[in-house]
Amino acid sequence: MLAQFPAHERHRIRARAEAFRANNEAFATWAAGYGVIRHDDLTQVRAHDMVMMLVENGSLQSAAEGYARLKAADKVASAAMWMVAHMTYAGRVYTDGRTMEASDFKAEPQGHTGGSLNMAIGYVGYLLANALSGETRSWLMGQGHCVAAIDATNLITNNMSPEQARRYDWTDDGATRFVQDFYSYAVGYDGYPLSPLGSHVNPQTGGGMIEGGYLGFAELLYPHMPLPGEKLVAFLSDGAFEEQRGSDWAARWWRAEDSGLVAPIMIANGRRIDQRSTMAQSGGVDWFRDHLRLNGFDPIDLDGRDPAAFAWAIFEIEARLSACASACKKGTGQYPVPLHYGIAETEKGFGFPGAGTNAAHNLPLVENPHANDAARAAFNEGAKALFVPKDALAEAVQLLNQHEAQGRPMERDHPLVSRKLPDTVLPEPTWKNVGDEQTCSPMAGIDEYFCSMVRSNPGLRPRVGNPDEMRSNKLNATLDLLKHRVTAPEEGVAEAVDGAVVTALNEEAVVCAALGNKGGLNLVCSYEAFAVKMLGALRQEIIFARHRRVAGQEPGWLGVPILLTSHTWENGKNEQSHQDPTLCEALLGEMSDVSRVLFPADWNSAQTSLRAVYESKGTIWSLVTPKRPQPNFFTPEQAQQLVAEGAVRLKGQGGPDEKVILVACGAYQLAEALKASGRLDERGIAHGLVYLLEPGRFREPRDEREAAMVAADSIRGELFPDAADIRVMLTHMRAAPFLGTTRPLDTGPGKTFVLGYANRGGTLDENGMLFANGCTWAHALEKVAKGLQVDPAQFLSEGEIAAIHGKADPEPLWRNSKGDIQ
Repeated sequence: MLAQFPAHERHRIRARAEAFRANNEAFATWAAGYGVIRHDDLTQVRAHDMVMMLVENGSLQSAAEGYARLKAADKVASAAMWMVAHMTYAGRVYTDGRTMEASDFKAEPQGHTGGSLNMAIGYVGYLLANALSGETRSWLMGQGHCVAAIDATNLITNNMSPEQARRYDWTDDGATRFVQDFYSYAVGYDGYPLSPLGSHVNPQTGGGMIEGGYLGFAELLYPHMPLPGEKLVAFLSDGAFEEQRGSDWAARWWRAEDSGLVAPIMIANGRRIDQRSTMAQSGGVDWFRDHLRLNGFDPIDLDGRDPAAFAWAIFEIEARLSACASACKKGTGQYPVPLHYGIAETEKGFGFPGAGTNAAHNLPLVENPHANDAARAAFNEGAKALFVPKDALAEAVQLLNQHEAQGRPMERDHPLVSRKLPDTVLPEPTWKNVGDEQTCSPMAGIDEYFCSMVRSNPGLRPRVGNPDEMRSNKLNATLDLLKHRVTAPEEGVAEAVDGAVVTALNEEAVVCAALGNKGGLNLVCSYEAFAVKMLGALRQEIIFARHRRVAGQEPGWLGVPILLTSHTWENGKNEQSHQDPTLCEALLGEMSDVSRVLFPADWNSAQTSLRAVYESKGTIWSLVTPKRPQPNFFTPEQAQQLVAEGAVRLKGQGGPDEKVILVACGAYQLAEALKASGRLDERGIAHGLVYLLEPGRFREPRDEREAAMVAADSIRGELFPDAADIRVMLTHMRAAPFLGTTRPLDTGPGKTFVLGYANRGGTLDENGMLFANGCTWAHALEKVAKGLQVDPAQFLSEGEIAAIHGKADPEPLWRNSKGDIQ
């Protein structure tokens, strides 16, 4: 890194480092390094200035105390790397560092070893920064496959979760159990992994917040995560830089007034799994520095092989960002301020044989020490260079673990991971009356209720993720209240520097603005078809929340609503690319206690559904909601029953004479079901009509937790009595996933029929979409006739039958139908 400086500055840095070593024994002892860890002159000078600053502000009693902790960090980092290598290859651990024999190794080694070796140094640097300043920052790691670094360091520093602490300690037996549990694949009688160690971050990883299996989302989350007064260190990867776009906008979103300090640090080790990264091919770190500057960042180089460099970078980033924020507050600066961004340059797998090779990503030795003499010799040689004697390590750990004396939590309990929000104030919905001639947009109901939530809960930071058109989606009041977050507001437009609406034509980026805001009140809205791009980010949150619950850790964040509107059935004019129910189908596949999919059809059901979202914790709610005006289908009592039980009967008594049930899921489907019901009434056919708000409540539960969410047998029996075995279901989504989800309601192929999206579309209106997909009231009546084994002519005219069979103009179907709730 010194090569970046002009010659005179290089000479000055070297001279200062030499003087410090000559005149300060404690400094010189640390500067000599430990094992493979070496401190270059630039890092030595930076560390000296950092320690002096901490002495001056009272964080350290003396410079000698600071250098002792720096030296301790070297030992802990070296031991963590030693343990990472053992996690990959060793079947036994000897804390005395003896030479390993063939029988001491795993028959099948596993691990993302190179990145974990790099990450161990970074994570220890984070621990060092906390120990030096006496405050526990939060941490986030995007490269979840490097979890071995976190788990190994937490074992050494006794920063483990309770579950891990019950199984492991720094003894031969405890450490052996630890490495044997890593990729053990052991499964319990209940089907859950027995090991609290995983291939990626899991809830048993002390302080872990995201799995990190979806590369690139940490980059989108971190600027939205800390609240004012909190500090977050985000470890990022150069591989993720090319995996997920949108992170370049982070500087556009950060504001000191509603966010804490963020310290993003990329570990730039130059390789993907089996090739150089795009960054490396484009000119390396020099090119990346230019890229960062062009996008509003301030690149800060550091030595990725040195924990002291990471600690210095954290302080430097925080100091620069604090200064920028202060300038904005005083009016001498303006947003966007540059986000100060560490680039920790290193080589993949630094410190162990195989470093810098393609093999370093997983198994750097290529061959297995269990069966290969050369590989075993290489392992022992590499481990020897990293080994720290037990007594020296214990002393080093004690120097970093000053939590009680400093009055701060362990890193496993950092502020973001331990946050628990209080219950919210839930305003009463503004109810509409059934039978009113005026139709209302359900999205407008959402809009009104969300604004009431924001006003009723001023202590919760609001975030709205918006990838496209707020006003088109009827969120006018929300936009006027919260405004687009911009850097140069346009007069007369709903824009503000401190706006709470994060808008970008990137679904992943805007959904992460809400998912990152776990200390606040969130809402995400998107065209249904394009929200599919949010799936990875949503699934990461859903599965991690589920795993936390299974581990007995209830997530403390408020439920997050994902509004899917401008949807399949009302977006026909925009061609078939805009007609796609994939996301709600996919999210119905997730576990119903953490992923709830609802289809509110009118104002009352929309507002009631949104209220339920904010009554929940740790759950993603997908609300498939029409934006066009709809009739007021449900009374307040029915809307509340829908949310409480998942469905409601709109017509019929459920008596034995009702052999037919019409089931609707979706506003446009309800309208067609009502029309079909009206024709059945005209023909004197006793029947029931049920609206299904939440299909997941009527599934076959897949485990005990999901069983607690499923509608009770009594509710199912009342809504779907056995006598009513002719069931025609009209659904917003495709028929197959709907029928699979609601399988307990299926009475067989000759009696249960599902009409849904059949992948037909184009530039069509609402009626054209319904007809093209065989989802009109007339198609539904044909299925009723089939189930009853009667001639469809009992319910349909000759022209109507010809129309649904593609032999006549379908236009009369729109004119010859009406439906009412009686």
